[in-house]
Amino acid sequence: MTELLPEAQTDELQPEPTPGPFFRFTDEAAWVTAAKAAGFYATVTDEEGVESEVLQAYTRDYAIDVVGTITEGGEWDEEGNELVAPTVLDGYHVNYQGALPDGWEQYEVTPTQPSRKFAGG
Repeated sequence: MTELLPEAQTDELQPEPTPGPFFRFTDEAAWVTAAKAAGFYATVTDEEGVESEVLQAYTRDYAIDVVGTITEGGEWDEEGNELVAPTVLDGYHVNYQGALPDGWEQYEVTPTQPSRKFAGG
């Protein structure tokens, strides 16, 4: 005999929807600004003492896949010469999984055929 859980308990078993993982920023500069504001960049020092900022794309709390500019179509000949230019899609694209940083709701998109996605996604 199968025992059914009361409705109140089954609601608790439903995972909360997670945002993303697809985000489109107006351009690369807007993406970098948002990523820095979210704390995704860290300052590192190389062997010669030169500091630079680097994206920390993968931690135990989040994963970031910078897709960048997406193009569709285009034609090339056998030597790789462009015959028909590809179409450049609007925006700068980033795949992200993790807790949603403040203000990122405005950048979330839902592509019907993602250019790239996380494994299992």
